Amino acid sequence: MRNLMLFLALHFALPYFAQTQASYFPPIGEGVWESTDPTSLGWCTEKVAALSAFLEEKNTKSFIILKAGKIVMEAYYGDHDADKVWYWASASKSLVAMLYGMAQEDGILQIDDPTSTYLGQGWTSTTAEQEAAITLKSQLSMASGLDDAIEDTGSTNNCFEPQCFQYLSAPYSRWAYHNSAYRILQDVLETVSGQNKFNYTRSRLGDRIGMKGFWLNYVYYSKARDMARFGLLALNRGIWETDTLLHDQAYFDAMIHPSQQENPSYGYLWWLNGQEAFQLPGVQFRIDREMIPAAPADLFAALGKNDQKIYVVPSEDLVVVRQGDAAGGVVLTSSSFDAELWERLSDMSCTVSASHEISKTLFSVSPNPVLDELRIQANSPVEAIRLYDLHGRTLFAKSGKVVSSRVSMANLPSGTYFLRVKTQDGVGIKRIVK
Repeated sequence: MRNLMLFLALHFALPYFAQTQASYFPPIGEGVWESTDPTSLGWCTEKVAALSAFLEEKNTKSFIILKAGKIVMEAYYGDHDADKVWYWASASKSLVAMLYGMAQEDGILQIDDPTSTYLGQGWTSTTAEQEAAITLKSQLSMASGLDDAIEDTGSTNNCFEPQCFQYLSAPYSRWAYHNSAYRILQDVLETVSGQNKFNYTRSRLGDRIGMKGFWLNYVYYSKARDMARFGLLALNRGIWETDTLLHDQAYFDAMIHPSQQENPSYGYLWWLNGQEAFQLPGVQFRIDREMIPAAPADLFAALGKNDQKIYVVPSEDLVVVRQGDAAGGVVLTSSSFDAELWERLSDMSCTVSASHEISKTLFSVSPNPVLDELRIQANSPVEAIRLYDLHGRTLFAKSGKVVSSRVSMANLPSGTYFLRVKTQDGVGIKRIVK
């Protein structure tokens, strides 16, 4: 059964309420994560229902939005719920980038050092001179110059033998999404810290912000709220309430700014919006525009395979988290889902939209206002019906080859509801009053 919780706030409407406010931090351990009263809505409630339907249709499992640290939207779909763990995929990379800043601040490594300082000479099959030019920073930037074609792009088959690291070009002369070159950075972190990465992550970061989870085969796994906690830490530049986990703000700035020229939309294992061009994994050409035109220019993101997302928007005090299966085709990082989602998030005000106009011709309802039973008349066969309340919770859902055109509302209290109907001709939403 689908469990959906939506909390929305007046101050969150993206284009209209961008003022900064003091950040709230949820308690560590037991305690209630504060949310915003849904009666102070700034979004059009029809569009809230449409957003929820969109997320469900796009194979989403978990979805969270934080505004200044407070939950303004939290949704779970299918059999997923708040207690279930899911993988971050390559969004884990951004967690490693944060840990590297902390490790450098602790004095156990320097990102400008050659990687051979920590792995020993001969960790690659390049010449000694070529190997000495490869630094931790170049690997954090995906600009090591090592040949990424030796592995399949995005492969989880880790190979760390010297023959797996071969010279292709000088560092910073090309950008390539090279997983083995990134993942061996985790081994460096374990070497210099004297701890496995689970313990280092927990002691240096997780326990201090209440983020739980675990590493498995170089990928982090956690609940959706743990992802949101990490996003909130990034939103506050490595500071959690009165606890500063990362004092080195120069490192933080470098992490979320272009790290090389070839792909300006990539920092230290973070993706960056608002740049003049970007490059995707597995290709060697640039697309001359920003990654997500509908999103704020200062957005930076942890992106993972099959649309695992942590979006951070400082100008809006905003964190958005998505877990689930692929929203479309299988992609490693950025996808069409980014654009579709942000087009919706940036247009949540109550203006007449195409979907509302279509709904007028797709189907009609009567009576409205309703007392006991709502009847649906559609121009083509009805495939699915879903009734939401003002909080976005599903009160009634039916789908299949034969769907009844009647919805009982006899046991519902007086108020406003939203009916979403899918027919063979499309999908529409109508406001229902009881």
